[in-house]
Amino acid sequence: MDRLTDGIVAALKSVYDPEIPADIYELGLIYRVDIADDRTIAIDMTLTAPGCPVAGEMPGWVENAVSAVPGVAGCNVTMVFDPPWDQSRMSDEARIALDMW
Repeated sequence: MDRLTDGIVAALKSVYDPEIPADIYELGLIYRVDIADDRTIAIDMTLTAPGCPVAGEMPGWVENAVSAVPGVAGCNVTMVFDPPWDQSRMSDEARIALDMW
């Protein structure tokens, strides 16, 4: 299970918001990752802004990245906007990349 979890996190870190030079995981856009007994993955994610130009595409990018992880049986991504994203959700790594200290 640890290997699967590590693979999912690595897959999430491979997806970048095209307008921000940081990955969606470090930006804090991933709100929930559930791994079911049958190894299907359910992800709740958000965007930095509801009007993001890639809002329609990004869930597919996440589904494709996570579905490619060995051992994952499938992935479903749900876009949520509650609670709204804010900069406090960013990791220190993202803050460094964006020079937001």
